[in-house]
Amino acid sequence: MDQSIACNPVPAAKKALRRTLLETRLQAASEPAHNAALGRHVLDALEHYGVDSVGFYWPLSGEFDARAAISLWLAANAQREASLPIIKTRGAPLEFHAWHPDMEMKIGHHRIAEPVPGKVVIPELLLVPCVGFDDAGYRLGYGGGYYDRTLAAWPGSKRPLTVGIAYEACRAPALQREAHDIALDLIVTEAGFHPRPAG
Repeated sequence: MDQSIACNPVPAAKKALRRTLLETRLQAASEPAHNAALGRHVLDALEHYGVDSVGFYWPLSGEFDARAAISLWLAANAQREASLPIIKTRGAPLEFHAWHPDMEMKIGHHRIAEPVPGKVVIPELLLVPCVGFDDAGYRLGYGGGYYDRTLAAWPGSKRPLTVGIAYEACRAPALQREAHDIALDLIVTEAGFHPRPAG
């Protein structure tokens, strides 16, 4: 990857970086060893934080599929709860609905599978897919701003812990940031953990 793209403030460069990282991620995701390691590290992160309620995501092309890891995590303790996001209307914050491995799904906005509407959940921790990430804990997504809007409008006074899921090949020294961008608490890759720098 051309590292100069990552620091260039020109919007066209951000689009070019996203395209490059999507291709890089697709290649990284094709490696079974990367996915096996990522699955182990996701479970390690969940155990580290000790939460009982996790929101995650339905995988798109190139995204790590966390369903197997979440299923193992759920099976280890009946008190645990997993949820997936529902887009009620385009541009609105995400709403999380309870998910279990055998439940019925439907196709929602952006042709992403969603739980058939049921129990609304307020997760303690969110697993957030990343197209790319930087050393300060910021992520590059698809540009829709759903997670930023969701965190900004989170109910109650305490935001959830945020754990980005990425591949090491999609790491950049610094990403262009906007005022609404929120750094993640932790980023997990096949190589291990990248905590947000202190301060």
